[in-house]
Amino acid sequence: MKENSYTELMKSGAMNRKRAKEAYVLNLYIDMILSEALLKSEKEKLLKRIDKAIDEQDEGSFLKLSRSYRELNKKFGT
Repeated sequence: MKENSYTELMKSGAMNRKRAKEAYVLNLYIDMILSEALLKSEKEKLLKRIDKAIDEQDEGSFLKLSRSYRELNKKFGT
């Protein structure tokens, strides 16, 4: 049975912590990218619906959709 030295165990622990930290940062970055893509998609959909409401002179839909667009921008600070 092979026993690891204290130094080897410490190195192993440090490497595991480093990998965990890197994985956390990578997951955070992926989450940010996905959130940004979803936000852009939602904004594009709302803008198309707003344009359609304008074309159809549907004031009620325009006001509702415009409010949703403003709230989305406020929520995400854009």
